[in-house]
Amino acid sequence: QLVAYEVKRMRAEEGNKQKILRHIKELAEKLYKNENPYPAVTMHKVQKPTEGCHLRLHQKPFPRLDEGMVQWIIDQATAKLQTAPPAVKAEKKCMVPSGPPIAAIMERNGNALANSARRLEVVRNCISYVFENKMLEAKKLFPAVLRAMKGRAARHCLTQELNLHVQQNRAVLDHQQFDFIIRMMNCCLQDCTAMDEHGIAAALLPLVTAFCRKLSPGITQFAYSCVQEHV
Repeated sequence: QLVAYEVKRMRAEEGNKQKILRHIKELAEKLYKNENPYPAVTMHKVQKPTEGCHLRLHQKPFPRLDEGMVQWIIDQATAKLQTAPPAVKAEKKCMVPSGPPIAAIMERNGNALANSARRLEVVRNCISYVFENKMLEAKKLFPAVLRAMKGRAARHCLTQELNLHVQQNRAVLDHQQFDFIIRMMNCCLQDCTAMDEHGIAAALLPLVTAFCRKLSPGITQFAYSCVQEHV
């Protein structure tokens, strides 16, 4: 029904927070009523006798129950139950028109998808420049790459690209390349959430033990020594 009837209204409300909130409230009420069609039944509570009440001297004896009266009350309640409406709400079937084509709703998301693709392209290009030793080009793209790391797709892209370079036996870096790669990895891990622990962070583990630089003959520094402080 939202897709069929409310698209125009939602578009008209864009930018007006009060109208959007009111609309959300209306929806919430509808959903709540749908899940809770009947108000809660109030239960009659019978009070417990107080402590030590049985020790009182002037205690009234419990009255003898009239069997006929009890049966009459039970019969009354049974009759009421039989005439009561069924507990389950009968479903009203109705035809909902298909509404506007999905493309009309998707066009607003098109820009976001294009932006995402551009970010991934920037990450790929920057890594390529680093490994091709085009440091000036890499420096220009670097701030955009660090911003892109806020998105999971860009973080995933970083792990994939670095993995390709490891497979090409390009894991031994010079000092400048090492610095760039370490900064990217640190930024990537910094923006990781608990959800990324078994995805992005796990994908980086073999990479941080592969990328390295020669500090002097016989001494090699691996990437993990620079990124191991992350949770």
